[in-house]
Amino acid sequence: MEALDLNTLPQIRKESRFADLLTETHANICFTCGTCSSGCPLTFMDCLKEENIDCRKAIRMILLGMEQELIDSKWVWSCSACYRCVYGCPMGVHLTDLWYRAKSLRPRDKVPGVLQKGVDNNVETGNNMRIPEEDYVMLLEELGEELAEEECPGFVTPYDVEGAEYLFFENSKEVYAEPDDMKWWWKIFYAAKASWTTVSKNWESVDWGIFTCDFPASKEFARRRVEHMKNLNIKTMILPDCGGSSWGTRYNLEKYFKHEFGPETGRNYVYLFDVLLKFLREGLIKVDKSVHAGRIVTYHDSCKHGRAARLTFGDDRFEEAREILSYCIDMDNFVEMPHNRMDAYCCGAGAGNWPGPYEDVRTEHGWFKAQDIIATGADLVICACSNCRDNIMKNIKKKFNLEYEVKYIWEMVADALILDTEEAE
Repeated sequence: MEALDLNTLPQIRKESRFADLLTETHANICFTCGTCSSGCPLTFMDCLKEENIDCRKAIRMILLGMEQELIDSKWVWSCSACYRCVYGCPMGVHLTDLWYRAKSLRPRDKVPGVLQKGVDNNVETGNNMRIPEEDYVMLLEELGEELAEEECPGFVTPYDVEGAEYLFFENSKEVYAEPDDMKWWWKIFYAAKASWTTVSKNWESVDWGIFTCDFPASKEFARRRVEHMKNLNIKTMILPDCGGSSWGTRYNLEKYFKHEFGPETGRNYVYLFDVLLKFLREGLIKVDKSVHAGRIVTYHDSCKHGRAARLTFGDDRFEEAREILSYCIDMDNFVEMPHNRMDAYCCGAGAGNWPGPYEDVRTEHGWFKAQDIIATGADLVICACSNCRDNIMKNIKKKFNLEYEVKYIWEMVADALILDTEEAE
């Protein structure tokens, strides 16, 4: 490595591909205290030690003209965008914006794994898996028939319904590999007698564009959601369950499409927590706590539904999640993780790390979450994000030989529902 010529730094920063962000993110006032690095799990992970990069060093790399080394690194793709670095920074540096820029500058054919392929699939076909429309519609109809036969008489899966109250998007990983998981939300809508619909085209819930920092694609996915609302005259969009996608969708809606929402248009968007709480508080659905009697329960705070949402948008859904659980369980059996809410550890799956290629990263990162789960003694871990749930259930549990069950928060509600099937019929 050549010695740095400090006399050229002003010109280097002027010509930097991060130049517009240096003031905007307050990177220029970083005084290298290291709080960001000390709070970031990546700093302590063996699988990243060879690169010898941490948050503090990454900022200096940008400021000292070594940005290409950061762009080319594994480290920046290992970041789960959990926002612990932003939360801890005493100077208010928006570090994750810098990491996003570094990822966006990687040539698309050099993006690790299949993430960019998923983005391209969604751009071209409306979903990450390239599932043909006729196959998707057939699945919707057949699953609806199954649910009607099993426990929801008269249920028909609604798609492309005009004038519905709620617009709901399906996750292609469920459509492709775990279709029965789609029934939990359908069952809740059925019990609440809610007016809702999904769509047959451009229906993908999960925005992989925000994972790869393909910002034009991510904006396009948000535009399509707004277009569905306008074309079908839908009142309320339910943001995706995937934490990153809910954050990315909301970010794009507020940045580019804010004029499409509000009292003037009659359209709005809400989190899944808001919908569940509305149904529970208003008595539109009833649940039986005895279904989960005797279980020791803990809750994993998704970074994007919590810390990242508060730091980006000024609000979070920490207490809403716990209120939902209070309807489903005896809260005397609820145990908080040692690190919770704003202090929670990421599960290791964020920012595309679950579908991404670095199993060593999501596993070692997951160790921090595993320690918190162990400390609770819980036998039931609740999640509100599909990627969080998958890493905690399918990876962390296996790799660290842990014994617990994992459920989505809406799965908890669906499993405890008291269905009034006679009235429905």
